[in-house]
Amino acid sequence: MVKGPIGVFDSGYGGLTVLREIKTQLPGYDYVYLGDNARAPYGSRSFETIYQYTLQCVEWFFKQGCPLVILACNTASAKALRSIQQLNLPLIDPSRRVLGVIRPTSEIIGHYTNTNKVGVLGTAGTVQSLSYPIEIEKFFPSVQVFQQACPMWVPLVENNEYNSPGADYFIKKYLDQLLDQSNEIDTVLLACTHYPLLIDKIRAYLPPAISIISQGDIVAKSLVDYLNRHPEIESKCNKQGNSVFFTTDSANDFNQKATIFYGNPIQSEHLVL
Repeated sequence: MVKGPIGVFDSGYGGLTVLREIKTQLPGYDYVYLGDNARAPYGSRSFETIYQYTLQCVEWFFKQGCPLVILACNTASAKALRSIQQLNLPLIDPSRRVLGVIRPTSEIIGHYTNTNKVGVLGTAGTVQSLSYPIEIEKFFPSVQVFQQACPMWVPLVENNEYNSPGADYFIKKYLDQLLDQSNEIDTVLLACTHYPLLIDKIRAYLPPAISIISQGDIVAKSLVDYLNRHPEIESKCNKQGNSVFFTTDSANDFNQKATIFYGNPIQSEHLVL
């Protein structure tokens, strides 16, 4: 049996926060990470564009031998995952799998709220897709979801401005807009893998009683469970503890910024798709 690494994809750097958590819980596996930084951010792009970009990257992962690809990007999960699963996988290779970050979060978020009022902070693309309200309703019909797009947050993080005084204005602005929708929100989901880097400032502008949920740990635990339930996929995953990193933009830039998200220095390679 030919074995390969687990693929982890993001439009930029945010997926590194998910990969970090996955490696903490599944350290023995091989991973290949791809950030499509040259075409980021995805959040403001059309459904068709995000679908085409994501599909191209998934096909690249398959060429690297990945039996399983995680879309560690909420926008790609919202706008491309279902189409790839239903339309492309059966034609490319029905034995491979592509998973996202929305379903694992939606399956458990109802356990965090007492008021049944949940806030979702995400990119414009994720919010417009309505993926979270649709998915959460399947598991928790009584939970009401309030969404807020935060278009300035990803640029603040990727330009290393997230700790600057100027960031406070945009963090408070979007949180106020979310809370204006309901004063009963008691749980807020960071529905973008970049947002955990803003969590200290988000915490400062939210009432202390409101819980903040990041996705990395949730997605990692869901993957552990998935591999336990699907030995036919797990057995195809290589386990030598290796990780390699690729970016469609400058490798030097990626290496410098990636440390912020990943926590450790990395060496990436430039990839032309």
